[in-house]
Amino acid sequence: MLRKVSEYIEKLELLRLGQRYIVALSGGADSVALLRVLLTLGYEVEAAHCNFNLRGEESLRDETFVKQLCASLDVKLHLAHFDTLTYAQTHHVSIEMAARELRYKYFAQLRRDIEAEAVCVAHHSDDSIETMLLNLLRGTGIHGLTGIQPRCASQYDETCTIIRPLLCVSRSDIERWLDSIGQDYVTDSTNRQDDVVRNKIRLNLIPMLQQIQPSVQQNLQATMELMSETEHIYNAYTHEVLTKAIGKTVQGDEALTTDMEIETLKASASPLCVLFEWLSAYHFSPATIRQINKGLDAQTGRCWQSDTHEVYLDRGRLLLTPRRTTFKPLRIPETGLYAVQDGMHIRVSQKTGAVIVKDAKVACLDAKKICFPLTLRSVETGDRFTPFGMEGSKLVSDFLTDMKMPLPEKRKQKVVTDATGEIVWIVGLRPSAKHSISTTTTETILLEIQI
Repeated sequence: MLRKVSEYIEKLELLRLGQRYIVALSGGADSVALLRVLLTLGYEVEAAHCNFNLRGEESLRDETFVKQLCASLDVKLHLAHFDTLTYAQTHHVSIEMAARELRYKYFAQLRRDIEAEAVCVAHHSDDSIETMLLNLLRGTGIHGLTGIQPRCASQYDETCTIIRPLLCVSRSDIERWLDSIGQDYVTDSTNRQDDVVRNKIRLNLIPMLQQIQPSVQQNLQATMELMSETEHIYNAYTHEVLTKAIGKTVQGDEALTTDMEIETLKASASPLCVLFEWLSAYHFSPATIRQINKGLDAQTGRCWQSDTHEVYLDRGRLLLTPRRTTFKPLRIPETGLYAVQDGMHIRVSQKTGAVIVKDAKVACLDAKKICFPLTLRSVETGDRFTPFGMEGSKLVSDFLTDMKMPLPEKRKQKVVTDATGEIVWIVGLRPSAKHSISTTTTETILLEIQI
């Protein structure tokens, strides 16, 4: 086993001699084997043990065991105690998820504190197979069929690298090797309880599959390796398509909008896969991504949402933008400075005579034509106004289209109305001709947006 792990580390360049690593040490067979293997191979390691206080005397037994083990091996040990139940209740997560979050957040902090290169955990090939089956049961794409990765950034801290040197060996390999060197270990009794999905897969599903196909584990391992190779081709192709199809533009002070050309997308070998690689990072579910794929030929204005973002169909493009917050109309009863949202303010002032300010963020209006209170609000369906410099009224939506404004920005556009409900300013774009200053203006109302 030592030779196999050593070759695996060297092939993937997982570890370097002379660097310090943290070994996550539970006291079980896998983590004990990891510690012993890395020490035997000459790597500099320190151990970290987490006591989650979930199994009473058994938790204390595990802690005592790792203390004695590290003392006998002359390995520095870092201990952490957690009130896992309280954490789970406070953060509204399962006990399993709470323990995971506490463990990996602690590892990341410890790595910084002792300036270690990375954190090594003892996942092996059986764990990888269980993960693949778990993903398959939940529904997954090609990434979920590759099993556990040998190196990755911690999902709780991207600066913390997680390394898995034992993915090349099985649980039985580990137990045989420990037996051959006379090394004991502790056993977590909860691993023998089929009360969580992963344990059901380990204890029930895999033995059943072995009855059907004795070599199922070797076959699944080979499949994961093939999927990993296929993933390289898949990633290269989708990256190429995304690079061609996507452009990014910043609209004024608004959030970044990502623009994808639909024709380029549809010309790809699999628009659905490209959409998945683009949108899954923005929390769009597979079901929603399938809906978007089916709706590529829908009319402009179609919108799909995730928890954090929105995708709009707009004149042959898909526009991705952060999900807008509901804008609460602001009543402006008189002149003064008013706080809006997201740090924005609007200043309303009155000046003697006809004042002209050449700034898109300022509207100059005839005071005699303005009836307070004013209202700052979002554009609504059916809004009309008479643009300065034009004759006749126009739908605000048509005016914004003529300005070639992307659909997400249209939905964020604000207007100012007066007491009669008439629009006096399309904020940042155009004042109303009916309310603008003229040669007869004696008092000017200035509306100024301040970011």
